[in-house]
Amino acid sequence: MTTKPHGLIDIGVNLADRSFRSDLRAVLERARAVGVGRMVLTGTSVANARAAAELAASHDGLWSTAGVHPHHAKTRDDATIDALRELAARPEVVAVGECGLDYFRDVSPRGVQRQWCAEQLALAVELAMPAFLHDRAAHEDMLALLREHRPSLPAAVVHCFTGSGEELDAYLELDLHIGITGWICDERRGRGLRDIVARIPADRLMIETDAPYLMPRTIRPKPKTRRNEPANLVHVLQAVAECRGEEVGAVAEATTRTARAFFGI
Repeated sequence: MTTKPHGLIDIGVNLADRSFRSDLRAVLERARAVGVGRMVLTGTSVANARAAAELAASHDGLWSTAGVHPHHAKTRDDATIDALRELAARPEVVAVGECGLDYFRDVSPRGVQRQWCAEQLALAVELAMPAFLHDRAAHEDMLALLREHRPSLPAAVVHCFTGSGEELDAYLELDLHIGITGWICDERRGRGLRDIVARIPADRLMIETDAPYLMPRTIRPKPKTRRNEPANLVHVLQAVAECRGEEVGAVAEATTRTARAFFGI
């Protein structure tokens, strides 16, 4: 990138992941050096969400979410909702999730995933908080759950959207926000996404790395590590701007404004 966008917000980064334990300070410094000034850390289980909240509370420019990823739905118990409710009361926690459905891996039984997603959406409604959503190969069931809860849900973002144009249109019809990751930088898997990202209204579009996952394949020279990090958000921004036929600065400003309004940061 020839320009350095200022104030970018990475809306989905797993900084509580063990891969960041040894060099978190350097990771944050590299991000800020290229203009990624704020990050929302994803909570994927009660323990992980607690760790994310602690990190957010101890560093400027960090916030977090509190939820249970569909992979972990089978581990929930009677205390889980109360634990999430308690976490959500912390000032650094700005959304309920990551919650949703994942039928690609089926790590948790589908019925359990649906039930647990519904409970977390109900929690978001109860607390008047936005929801941070996961949908992989489960669009129809996810859509059904969202249609039931959306009238009372303040806001929701489909994190790491990788679906079809028809799926995008269905989510936009529900007035949902859309998070775009380095998937759009993949010349193999991201081709369909590149063709439709321009259809997302500017006030519904946000960007994220999902680090340490989804390293952008457009980085040159090719990184020596497969660990993604928030500094690479600039490559997601570049790809989104190219596909939308817009200036990088304009997309940076719009996605930052949208993320600030969505999360209240």
